[in-house]
Amino acid sequence: MAKSIGSFGRIRVWEDFLAPDTALTWSTSAQRLGQIGQVSVNEGSFAHTVDEPGGILAATTDTGDNDNIALYAGPFKPSDGGCFFEARFKVNSATLCAIFAGFSETLDATTPVCPAEFDTSTLTINGSGGMVGMLFDPDATTDVWKAVAGDGGAAASGAPVNAANTVVADEWDVVRVEIGADGRCSCYLAVSDGTFKLIKQWDDPITASDIQHAVLLFENRSGAARVAEVDYFWAEGGRDWTR
Repeated sequence: MAKSIGSFGRIRVWEDFLAPDTALTWSTSAQRLGQIGQVSVNEGSFAHTVDEPGGILAATTDTGDNDNIALYAGPFKPSDGGCFFEARFKVNSATLCAIFAGFSETLDATTPVCPAEFDTSTLTINGSGGMVGMLFDPDATTDVWKAVAGDGGAAASGAPVNAANTVVADEWDVVRVEIGADGRCSCYLAVSDGTFKLIKQWDDPITASDIQHAVLLFENRSGAARVAEVDYFWAEGGRDWTR
């Protein structure tokens, strides 16, 4: 029997944080946050920024080193027509908070781990699955945005790639990450004229038929709480009509 195919071949999530939920409390188990999910290491708190327009979520982590919060959506399968992610965000410290924005096959729904991280000049790819995205980690020797990719705990050839851009406290960054149906991966940073600068493109650093979660993760790099503000979170992929 032929498979049924409907009208909606693209699956999308868009969260603009325009409907504050004042009753929402932080949980270390996976929970819904508007149209996306969230999970964390240790509990922090949520608030909605009211002195800036457009709908902004403020997430304050717990106080321990490596405490974090992961906002996520999916899963998506890149081979079903490619998948895309974009988010706009800022943090209150340029030296004490790591940020990952992109896709990760591995996402622990109880104790999330940053998909990639640095110790001085050493890049570690965490988890057993594929991942690709933009990483800022102040534990690196050079504190700039880096395009990273890997699979099975190993970095892709040529990873990481340093961007010229760094994180500035309380200034917005926009990251866009794309995975094609053929597995080609592209990492972008927005620049001041409203365009995106390609930081790195890999031909096939991941397996395109493996599922991926769109992830925006903030993680402490000191024993103090960090505040991350998120303006929007968008992710899109193709529907699997073969099942």
